[in-house]
Amino acid sequence: MRSEKGITLISLIIYVIALTIVIGIIAVISGYFYKNVATASVDVEPMVEYTKFNSFFSEEVNYKGIKVLDCKTTTKDDGKIDTSYIVFDNGVQYTYISENKGIYRNKVKIARGVEECTFEYTVENSKDIVNVTFKSKNLNNPIKYTLKK
Repeated sequence: MRSEKGITLISLIIYVIALTIVIGIIAVISGYFYKNVATASVDVEPMVEYTKFNSFFSEEVNYKGIKVLDCKTTTKDDGKIDTSYIVFDNGVQYTYISENKGIYRNKVKIARGVEECTFEYTVENSKDIVNVTFKSKNLNNPIKYTLKK
């Protein structure tokens, strides 16, 4: 007698239905994954730009004996900030230009997508203080830097 082992029509239909369900589940999960990855990268970008700026600027203000030569903010007719800059005695200048939405260290752009940034220099309790307000999408972070003497 011959062995009649093989795939029946019913088992073939069950295999096709099972594979269709598995492929559908994988497609739904990967769709959610890629959508969330795109959302996460959009939310992280302003923090990345702030971190880049902060690393450059904090390195600058931590030089011993550094002094501010000039600091100025100009506004447009509607009251919004046009440019803001600060110049240190080692020749480094940080400039925010609203038209480009960027912060420059001398002539190199170190942060992009910045909605507003201002530099203010004050002296409080015989300490030199630089106030920086950094506004970007979903980020509004004012910070004070104390210059080392």
